[in-house]
Amino acid sequence: MSATQAVKANPQPSGKKWQWQTVAQGLNHPWALAFLPDGRFLVSERSGNLRIIGAQGQIGAPIAGLPNIDVGGQGGLLDVVLDEQFAQNRRLYFCFSEAGGSGNSTALAEAKLSADNRRLEQVKTLFSQRPKIDSSAHFGCRIVLTPQHIYLGLGDRYSQKDQAQKLDNHIGKIVRLNRNGGTPSDNPFAKQNAAAEIWSYGHRNIQGMTADARGRLWTSEHGAQGGDEINLIEGGKNYGWPVITYGTDYGGGKIGEGITAKAGMEQPLYYWNPSIAPSGLTFVGSNPYGSDWQGNLLAGSLKFGYVARLKLDNTRVSGEEKIEVGERVRDVRQAPDGFVYVLTDSGNGKLLKLLPQ
Repeated sequence: MSATQAVKANPQPSGKKWQWQTVAQGLNHPWALAFLPDGRFLVSERSGNLRIIGAQGQIGAPIAGLPNIDVGGQGGLLDVVLDEQFAQNRRLYFCFSEAGGSGNSTALAEAKLSADNRRLEQVKTLFSQRPKIDSSAHFGCRIVLTPQHIYLGLGDRYSQKDQAQKLDNHIGKIVRLNRNGGTPSDNPFAKQNAAAEIWSYGHRNIQGMTADARGRLWTSEHGAQGGDEINLIEGGKNYGWPVITYGTDYGGGKIGEGITAKAGMEQPLYYWNPSIAPSGLTFVGSNPYGSDWQGNLLAGSLKFGYVARLKLDNTRVSGEEKIEVGERVRDVRQAPDGFVYVLTDSGNGKLLKLLPQ
């Protein structure tokens, strides 16, 4: 994909007046959403709580049994996903900021939700990002499950951007693990003098990650000022940060040499300039919103408070519709029944459902 021409975003206001139904509100910076088999919702709060929300919006008490979480800044309890066989095995996976030494890093854990939904059991940490850094920013922390593997998107910790180009650490990387937390022997750098868990590198701060119907991995990533990206991820590839970027540094000025392309580094499929701060990413399958939504990619915007509906022509983004929410969108997911839900990021965060026209 390194020869692919990056497409600059050209978002268009929606020609329709979409309506959002408030399912629940009063959440403390909710971060991730999962759909329980009985129609209820499992929501993580960055402040360190995991809660169940009833189908009618009742917010449950915090679930007990979480490990120690280093809450602060952008850190806390972040992504949560259910095992594909959750109805039978009660297993789930979550990632969080983990303290250690003189800093912290992103960790991935698995657990089982008790039959009464009140506590986590058999909690086991499967992976901890190395090294730990004294930073409260850029944890990344999005999880994608496939039948054999777990993919975890990681940030550059803000102060360590140059480490994203080095293969001896997990800073600014996507890692691929076996489902038990072990390292696959066919990972691209497993037989090199490198961190064997690495799947891809050169990432800044992955805030959305999902797989398409063909099993391909897609991400949304924060740039600095400009340069937010949609990427299609391939194992062993270098996605360029901080050597190439379509963004500029905070306060102005170039990042590195100020270049947007270099041999051996992947171009984004799509980029936003100015930044929208994308967060949450999902593909649309069967849905009540219309056949033209099928196969589209949805990305939330923290900065401008909308959902971007990205129309795809294979791997090319051919158009973007802005579906206004009016609040910071942290996560966007499609429920098993086809309806789209978002979480809004504030101290009075909401779970919202998109209603069909």
